[in-house]
Order: sequence, then structure tokens, then C-alpha cells
Amino acid sequence: MTGAGIAAIAVLALLLFGTGFLLGRTARPVRTSDVGTPVEHATFETLHTASLAAPPLRAGLTEESARRSARGLRSLLGTDALCLTDRDRVLVWDGEGEHHGKDVMHHVRGLLASGRDTAFHSDCGDLDCPLRWAVAVPLTVDHRVLGTLVAYAPRESAVLARAAGEVARWVCVQLELAELDRSRTQLIEAEIKALRAQISPHFIFNSLAAIASFVRTDPERARELLLEFADFTRYSFRRHGEFTTLADELHSIDQYLALVRARFGERLSVTLQVAPEVLPVALPFLCLQPLVENAVKHGLEGAVTLPRSSGGLERPGDAPIRITISALDAGAEAEVVIEDDGTGMEPERLRKVLRGEGGASSGIGLLNVDERLRQVYGDEYGLVIETGVGAGMKITLRLPKYRAGVHGS
Repeated sequence: MTGAGIAAIAVLALLLFGTGFLLGRTARPVRTSDVGTPVEHATFETLHTASLAAPPLRAGLTEESARRSARGLRSLLGTDALCLTDRDRVLVWDGEGEHHGKDVMHHVRGLLASGRDTAFHSDCGDLDCPLRWAVAVPLTVDHRVLGTLVAYAPRESAVLARAAGEVARWVCVQLELAELDRSRTQLIEAEIKALRAQISPHFIFNSLAAIASFVRTDPERARELLLEFADFTRYSFRRHGEFTTLADELHSIDQYLALVRARFGERLSVTLQVAPEVLPVALPFLCLQPLVENAVKHGLEGAVTLPRSSGGLERPGDAPIRITISALDAGAEAEVVIEDDGTGMEPERLRKVLRGEGGASSGIGLLNVDERLRQVYGDEYGLVIETGVGAGMKITLRLPKYRAGVHGS
């Protein structure tokens, strides 16, 4: 929860205690076994009730989230009835006098246009109905009015009006967090689509061409490679889950390398070292494969003879390349290292790539993986890359074994 949200709840606790006192009600009577003053008790009750109402709102303003949070919100205000609306209809009514629901949208029409609080008399003809007055407050995210919170009471109350405003602002904080979650999910999906686009045309064409070359000379090998190709593409283009396990990611890499070996033969030498205890560790989907593809691209496919004036070593275009992949236990973390002895890269060019200045076709995988690791785990978990012209490249990443919200699927 943000600092603004915590501050709002603190003010909210004091306001709601006053509301309950002035309206002659509290959420529940103070028991003799409770420790602390009445104000401390009311503060605790407010915080507890708010914590129960928050999770549904993190799904956004929907009929389901409104239904699940309305009772808690009404308890916070200690009022007879409460309703939540979007811009078109009443999402939920909680409490007495549900027949007032048919008139709510008429009363809040001006509020939805102006974004300003409003109060109104209910004009109820039922003499037994306790709902005589209401206050409506907008629910606003990014200067957009998404809906309203309307609290009903037997009489006018300035304290209830202030408390309803505080509750509405707290609801807005939860809805803003829901928007951020949605934006984050959309960003991750866009980044995965970018990686898939990078995999698609070039690699698929070369893989199928390599498989075709074995159809007549070695049909059994062609069949095995087709199965590897099918499994690899099925994994890479799957549509569920933004996280996977280290075991699944490494298995996909093994299939990818099998297809690369079919094309380059003995020019590619791969050493794999994996500690069994890190295999269940969860990580962002398609996180390692682009790094291995980068090693292949700048090793085998990018191998050229480097001029001596560049400060590097000469490397013929058909020279073999060695790739080492290790996934080792490092206490609370798993440490993954992908190293190649390919052409490497100038450090300044690498810095531009990681700043997103390398161009549309340069280092998409490195930048993408680095940004996703930082988004999920924090800036201290970005890629560590060691390279130089003619010196190959070594990429190290650390993965926490346990992180809330990160689960392999």
C-alpha cells in the first residue's frame, strides 16, 4: 500500500470513530477483554476491515469486486446502506432500502460529469424507511471518473460526508493499484510477443531447412528434429502464465540447441552444468532462451574475421564456438551463467543496447530480459554482462528461489 493510502486510513480511522459515535453506532461493541482505549480499538477495527475490503478492489471496479467489498466499506462508514456504481449502472447495494437503487443513477448524473461530491435527500415515500439522506463521492483514477460511492443515512451528517470522502479516496488508491497491475501485465505480454517475433521467421526458416536436409539421407534424424522443433515452438508460443520453471526453460534451450546443432554440426560445443536443487526455481517466461540465442548469434552466425586494428583476435568465419551454461545453487538464490567464446561486443555498444539505443534489430533479447528481471525482482537483479571485442561474452543472472507472486506454471 502506498504512503498516501496509509495516511488516508489513519485519518479514516479517527473520522469513522467519530461517525460511529455521532450516529449512535459502532462496528461492534468494545469487549472488556479488548486492550487499549476506544480510539485505539476503533483504529484497529478500521485497519482490519480495510484490509479485508482491499483485495477484491485490486481486480478493478467490476460487479464482482463491488459485491465482495461493499459490506466491508459499509462497515467502515457505519452507515445504513451503501452502493457502488460504475458510469452506467448500480454495481451493488448493501444494507437497507434497496428500493432506492432505481434512483441512484439519476442522483449521481451530475457528479459523473463534474467529478464533484454531491449530497441529496432520498425523497422516500415509505415512512418506515430509515434512508432520508445520502452523500455521493466520485471514484477517480488518472483524472477519469470510473464510478461513485454513495452512502445513505437517516439524517444529514457533515462527519459522514467527510468520512465517505476518505473511504472513496482509499478505494481510488486500490483501483489505481489495479490499473498498475493491468499495465504491468500488458507490458510483460508485449515484451514476450517481442521475443516471440524475434524467434519466428529467421530461426524457424533455418530449422526447417536443416530438417529438410536430413529427410532423404537420415529419415530417423529428421523425425527426431521435427519432434524437437514441435516441442520448442509449442513452449515458446504457449499462451498461459508469465512465469515458468528453470527446468522447463533449460529443457526448451536443449531443444533449441539440438536444432542449431543440426545446422552447424561440430562447430558448436555446449557444456551444461545444472544443480538439481535449482530446477524448481521460478523465473520469467522466455528469460534464458534469448540469452543462449544471443550467444549463438554472436558466435556461430556472427563469426567473422576481425581486423587486428580493432584490438581483438582474428576469428575465422567457420571457427568452432564453445557455449557453457551453468545453473548453480547460491544459497537463497540460483545463479545462472551463459558464457561463449564468440566475437564479443564493444562495452560502449553494450551499454547503448541496455539503454535501448542499439537500434530495432540490435540486442532486443538482452534489453528485454534485463528489463523484465528488474521489473519482477528489483534493480539489483539485472543482467551482469562481461564482454569485449574478440573476447566472447559472459552473462550472469541471479534468481531468488522464493519471491511472492512468482510461481512457475
